[in-house]
Amino acid sequence: MIRGERYIMSASIFREYDIRGIFEKELNENIVKKIGFHLAKALLKKTPNAQFIAVGYDARLHSPILKNWLSSGINEAGLEVLDMGLVPTPANYFANFTDFDGLESDGSVMITGSHNPPEYNGFKITLNKDPFFGEDIYALGRTILADTSSIEDNNVTIPIDCKNRYIDYLVNHFSHLKLENKKFVFDCGNGVAGVVLREILDRLNIKYKILFEEPDGNFPNHHPDPSDEHTLEDIKKELARGEFDFGFAYDGDADRIALLSPKYNFKGDILAIFFSRFIKNPTVIGEVKCSQVMYDTINSYGKAIMYKTGHSNLKVKIKETKADFAAEVSGHLFFNDRYFGFDDALYATFRALELIDQGFNFDKEFEALPQVYSTPEINITVTEETKFKIIDDLKKALENPPLDFPKIKDIITVDGIRVIFEKGWGLVRASNTTPKLVTRFEADTKENAKIYENVLIKLFEEIKGK
Repeated sequence: MIRGERYIMSASIFREYDIRGIFEKELNENIVKKIGFHLAKALLKKTPNAQFIAVGYDARLHSPILKNWLSSGINEAGLEVLDMGLVPTPANYFANFTDFDGLESDGSVMITGSHNPPEYNGFKITLNKDPFFGEDIYALGRTILADTSSIEDNNVTIPIDCKNRYIDYLVNHFSHLKLENKKFVFDCGNGVAGVVLREILDRLNIKYKILFEEPDGNFPNHHPDPSDEHTLEDIKKELARGEFDFGFAYDGDADRIALLSPKYNFKGDILAIFFSRFIKNPTVIGEVKCSQVMYDTINSYGKAIMYKTGHSNLKVKIKETKADFAAEVSGHLFFNDRYFGFDDALYATFRALELIDQGFNFDKEFEALPQVYSTPEINITVTEETKFKIIDDLKKALENPPLDFPKIKDIITVDGIRVIFEKGWGLVRASNTTPKLVTRFEADTKENAKIYENVLIKLFEEIKGK
């Protein structure tokens, strides 16, 4: 950490998938201007004839301030900012594939804290249509931390109407929907989905009720994280009344979705099965936390690939394999079939409505799948310095497990350790963004899942205690 009279610069804000920290304390004027400057320089190094970086922001109260600081840095480096204003993250990604009356972006930055508490904000970066992440972000951080210069204010930008281009695209793409006899409830969580959702629904003649539509960076009604069951209480109450056929909930920047019927909450890996059935010979990428049911089912009529957790990782893998679709359990859904391969909760909403329009019975199809018990994510707090070493030590310990350990059929190490047992599996992986180990367990029964959880956690504790 580097301290000065006017600012604190911490390497911890530069994370595997994005840049994220507390407004003013970590994301202050000095460092945000330098993020803009050095990011633009990194783009120019890759693409010497680059001209524009498109910038959008979410509903957080400090997002417009960060946009001005970031723009000053980009302008200082000699590029110009295409300013899309308040938009969902997927609309920001969409800008990379769109011509704005002769202006085409060479990259984009979405200013968003996603589902973090209100004091947080951050930057999701795309350059030349590819995610900017991993070592690129860490290298950017090292350059910025070594820079002792200062950058003057120059927040001049070129306005572009990305929001309406994005709305028009979705309306045109789904104009065939005929859902007059259905009604749906949507929970925007006071995030940025509310900026575009109502107009799309109205233009498609869809009947709806929207909860917490107004973007509000204080998130006064509930935390905008649909992977947390507690945040879904309001939409579940609406569904329990019997008035609505399905419910959709979004995170703060609308790149993650929860899809609920009155009976079930369909996680991302289950939705991957449903969507893939309507793609010819599908290739689908899942993360290591996805259910084995997903992999086995999709492999029966297509190809399922297990890969690392993280939206940037999955986008890169989609491009590498030319896959049709990818999914994370948490609700990041990536359509490369009829779309651009990035995670878009709003686009996913209308693909789901398309299945409903075609008579697909979500509840019945879910009940027909092999029934397993899956735990939610169980996080174990460790230290940033030890988390990857613990995983390495756990791998070594599993080469010669304790005598009373359940029989191991296979060990998958694409991202942490996924141990395949006779009746299920257990996962332990190091979080790329926090000092935690992430675990998840699945088996044919709750009792067996608990056994797998207990033996792996016990082995972890023994390793940690050495």
